Amino acid sequence: VQLQASGGGLVQAGDSLRLSCAVSGLTFRNAYIGWFRQAPGKEREFVSAISWSGVSTYDADSVKGRFIISRDNAKKVVDLQMNSLKPEDTAVYYCAAKSGIAGWGTSDRYDYWGQGTQVTVSS
Repeated sequence: VQLQASGGGLVQAGDSLRLSCAVSGLTFRNAYIGWFRQAPGKEREFVSAISWSGVSTYDADSVKGRFIISRDNAKKVVDLQMNSLKPEDTAVYYCAAKSGIAGWGTSDRYDYWGQGTQVTVSS
């Protein structure tokens, strides 16, 4: 399984940004794709997750109402639409894949990781 994240950049507070995660080689059933982020000096934290079927989505409290996760199975892409960005959203964002619903919000339950993409929100 390979994942490639893209779409990061430098924006101002209140702006929007759309991250994409291109997924290839995903063969296991009941896969989940998650987005995590890691700010300097902080631990990696959960942002959002979606089942590959698209039926189930999960969001961290800190991004609820602002971030929207979606997937396009035909294109094999999972997007993270980030609205009303805040300086505290500044981090390197990673997408990851796992099999099964258990531990959807826990980074060490994910088996496959893409490279990160930097998101910087200026005040």
